[in-house]
Amino acid sequence: MKQPKIKIPKTRFENAFDAIGIIFYILIISYLATHYNALPDRVPSHFNALGEADSFGSKQILLILPAISGGLWVLMTIMEKSPHAFNYLNLREDNIEAQYKNGRMMVNVLKNEIVLLFGAITYLTVQIAIGVAAGLGELFLPIYLVVILGSMFVFMWRMLKM
Repeated sequence: MKQPKIKIPKTRFENAFDAIGIIFYILIISYLATHYNALPDRVPSHFNALGEADSFGSKQILLILPAISGGLWVLMTIMEKSPHAFNYLNLREDNIEAQYKNGRMMVNVLKNEIVLLFGAITYLTVQIAIGVAAGLGELFLPIYLVVILGSMFVFMWRMLKM
């Protein structure tokens, strides 16, 4: 079946989550900008599975996560506009609109989760670099994985139920 292009307005949830993502992104950029000059020359650049810093690099490394999350946010926002191009497991004539909404919402949730989680890593890395925190914490990686993979699972489950 050729997937038709149909225009479906964004939901309140998608608009609200976009606003939260943008506000959080601006706050993280502002936080990084206000603390950047006070950072030591070498900051954590990698963490092991327990959330402990195991590699260090120049403080410019802290600019990478906001750049990646901002770039992904923009690309995924563009991608959201084309739900007809996504692959669906259970697409039928009677559920096209619902599948498109679900697929688009999955991309929306994932892009904003990326901004929130990368922002948290940036914030915590600054906290570690200035000596306020010791590491990300041993629960950071499991929480990160549960949030991202859990979101994907929920939306794929919803896709199969339609």
